[in-house]
Amino acid sequence: MSETLYRDTQRALQDRFNTRKLADTVSSVIVHKELTDEDKGFIATRDFFFLSSVNADGWPTVSYKGGPPGLVRPIDDTTLVFPSYDGNGMFLSMGNIAASHRIGMLFIDFETPHRMRIQATAELSEDTELLAAFPGAELVVKARIDEIFINCPRYIHRMSRLDTSKYVPDQKGNAPLPAWKRIDAIQDSLSIEEQGRAAAEGGLISPEQYEELVRSGKG
Repeated sequence: MSETLYRDTQRALQDRFNTRKLADTVSSVIVHKELTDEDKGFIATRDFFFLSSVNADGWPTVSYKGGPPGLVRPIDDTTLVFPSYDGNGMFLSMGNIAASHRIGMLFIDFETPHRMRIQATAELSEDTELLAAFPGAELVVKARIDEIFINCPRYIHRMSRLDTSKYVPDQKGNAPLPAWKRIDAIQDSLSIEEQGRAAAEGGLISPEQYEELVRSGKG
């Protein structure tokens, strides 16, 4: 049984619904602390995952992280690394990691279906070798694994993959300008490197035009 998975609140609910024995049995079967070859193989095929993090005041957030297959990579049996690509400049997840270091990671294969959850203690890194392994990354996250568990897939809706986002950085770290960075009202807030790119990559748009692009799936 995991020593860190359950707290008093989980135990109270387990006792209320008479599932304490089941919960202990399930955790003893599915929870582990080191990556198996099967775990590594599954993670290597994923080109997205969901990242949960907590800020200094205890408020959580969950974000979708996408990239090329192998977006998350093991560097040993207990450590994963993944990139932080250009975003909206808010750095919510990365700031939370810097503040509290606790993260959750959810990997899903919607076609099989299959899923894996990982709880980890994370830190931000600007190690040059790690950054070089992820072209286009601004930062790299190193996550020390605390718990790994495979979840029952029964409520996962089976869905087919259509295509890869055109905004995933290429092998040189280059990517198209995202549509929201073409909005006229934010041009003065963009970095020096990005100012002027909108004119060469589709032109300026209004907030209303951007909303229409998002609604049509072209954002």
